[in-house]
Amino acid sequence: MNQTTIWNDTTTRRHQNLRQVFQSYWQLTKPRIIPLLLIETAAGMWVAGEGEVGPVLLLVTLLSGALAAASAQSINCIYDRDIDYEMERTRHRPIPSGRIQVRDALLFAAVLAIASFTLLTVFANLLAACLAMLGIALYVGVYTHWLKRSSTQNIVIGGAAGAVPPLVGWAAVTGELSLAAWVIFALVFVWTPPHFWALALVIQDDYAKVGVPMLPVIVGDKATAKQIWLYTLVMIPTSLLLVYPLGVAGALYLVMALWLGWGFVTRAWSLLQTPSDRDQAKSLFKYSILYMMLLSFGLVLDSLPITHQLTHAAGQNLDLLISAIPMVG
Repeated sequence: MNQTTIWNDTTTRRHQNLRQVFQSYWQLTKPRIIPLLLIETAAGMWVAGEGEVGPVLLLVTLLSGALAAASAQSINCIYDRDIDYEMERTRHRPIPSGRIQVRDALLFAAVLAIASFTLLTVFANLLAACLAMLGIALYVGVYTHWLKRSSTQNIVIGGAAGAVPPLVGWAAVTGELSLAAWVIFALVFVWTPPHFWALALVIQDDYAKVGVPMLPVIVGDKATAKQIWLYTLVMIPTSLLLVYPLGVAGALYLVMALWLGWGFVTRAWSLLQTPSDRDQAKSLFKYSILYMMLLSFGLVLDSLPITHQLTHAAGQNLDLLISAIPMVG
């Protein structure tokens, strides 16, 4: 009996009801990854709209982004089904465990991508729709198919896929891409390697087992920690470009970017001192998720009209306070 037959038998045995079918397809999309992508999308929308985004456009864009991400992750699961079967932590995913067949997963992914493209084209614009499809193409074609199994730089170049959502959000609101949109893209792009390599340090044994050349597998812990440190040093000033010289973010975002950036720097430095410490790597990985979520949320808050009003009022009060200080001398 070959593996395909085993999967077919397992599918029949394990799906006892419709709820289990829905659960399997839900798991196929790797739903834990999607919320962060949607927060990035929302940040791009709010900054582009200067704090004012229509609720229908917001909901449709986020839904479309979720569908596009789910499609990309489903195709990733199809392509990686062989190595997923070999690794203990992924062996129970829907395809390697036999709960979903490859043909059905591919059809599911296609429907999700078509729905995403259609919604964005109708409710937003063609540029946003094409960018969403570009994100799928980059993740599936560049990262999953081309680089993941062939290069230690897989997550660096492939990380462009994860940086597309803010572009989709920006384009959905304005119909174009400004320099500020590309800076947000660059921020997510340089954040991705330290985020993912921290995880790779923790689970590198799994990658080594299936022959995936993630950076720590090939160059070791010390060299990987150094790369994480260098990317972190690039990431922090990149995050500040939105304040100066672009001026699309203000004081609230600046404070959050500096505060969150300091937390990232201290953790990356600690890992650099003890690169083989899995707890340090895990701490950095978890913090990197929090960093991007809060930084994106900071962009949203900073863009709101009420934030601008409060900041302006605080500035005026500060000027009055300074002018009231008596001259001495």
